[in-house]
Amino acid sequence: MALRQIRLKNDPILRKTSKNVVQVDDKIRQLLDDMAETMYYSEIGGGLAAPQVGILKRLIVIDMGDGLLKLVNPVIMEKEGTQEVIEGCLSIPGTWGKLNRPAKVIIQALNEKGETITLTGTGNLAKCFCHEIDHLNGILFTDFVTEYVNVK
Repeated sequence: MALRQIRLKNDPILRKTSKNVVQVDDKIRQLLDDMAETMYYSEIGGGLAAPQVGILKRLIVIDMGDGLLKLVNPVIMEKEGTQEVIEGCLSIPGTWGKLNRPAKVIIQALNEKGETITLTGTGNLAKCFCHEIDHLNGILFTDFVTEYVNVK
């Protein structure tokens, strides 16, 4: 595994749309492992998308405290309700904002074995799914901020 350099807010790659992964192979699994290591190395990271490390592939890793999720080609299938959340981003250090996200999302993705999985996220996990999938579409949380806040 290797730490990857996190791209910061003005990097144009963060505004590009990622491409679907055609085959989940050892190269993709290695990239997912590198992304997880990079996420865990950060003090505030709960998720990381491939564009944040300069790779325009539809890959995300998430760990909101219940174990590591490695997701390939994730898609939001359903959204329910709304919740006001506070978000930050490894690519925009020191910036925090309030925004609205779905309270519940159902996503479909491939796991690191290439198997189709369906996951349901509520609360913080729903927020994280939306945040990381947005990255794959060139969208940053700051696009939705209703108010910037200080978080200590």
